[in-house]
Amino acid sequence: MGNIRVVNGFKFLPPSLAAWIKTFIPDDDFKGYIPWTPMTKKLKELTIALITSSGISLKNDTPFDMEREKVEPLWGDRSFRKIPKGTKENDIDINHLHINTSYIKKDINVILPLDIMADFEEKGIIGGLAPTAYSFYGFQWQNTDFLTEAIEPISKTMKEENVDAVLLTPA
Repeated sequence: MGNIRVVNGFKFLPPSLAAWIKTFIPDDDFKGYIPWTPMTKKLKELTIALITSSGISLKNDTPFDMEREKVEPLWGDRSFRKIPKGTKENDIDINHLHINTSYIKKDINVILPLDIMADFEEKGIIGGLAPTAYSFYGFQWQNTDFLTEAIEPISKTMKEENVDAVLLTPA
């Protein structure tokens, strides 16, 4: 297979947090490394999609369900929201029990850098910003249903939009 590169998924976590997270991961399923896939295009040729786990939704969307989590603390809303390119602060709501959302309400670029990436696109730094960004509720405790209910449809739409790379902004 040639020269395989891996990324240590725990490198930037505090050691105690990394150790705690590892207690939930069976050794036979996960070795602590994420495979590295080198880009085959230059940055100025890439179409980039944005994904955030901050619970952003458009004002006309159904908000993420925080009430159920208040009753069932280990439950997290598995749905996702599509955020169109060009969305501004006054177009969104943020629903998340685990983060301070006040900064995002003042400037969406704090967590979802739509304006910054649009500027990069205009200047030719990136090939393009995908027409759709995605938001989900970042608390998915031991929940694999989230992969089929959110990640799978998101990845299918990104493929249709010819996305080459994704910038994830975790909340």
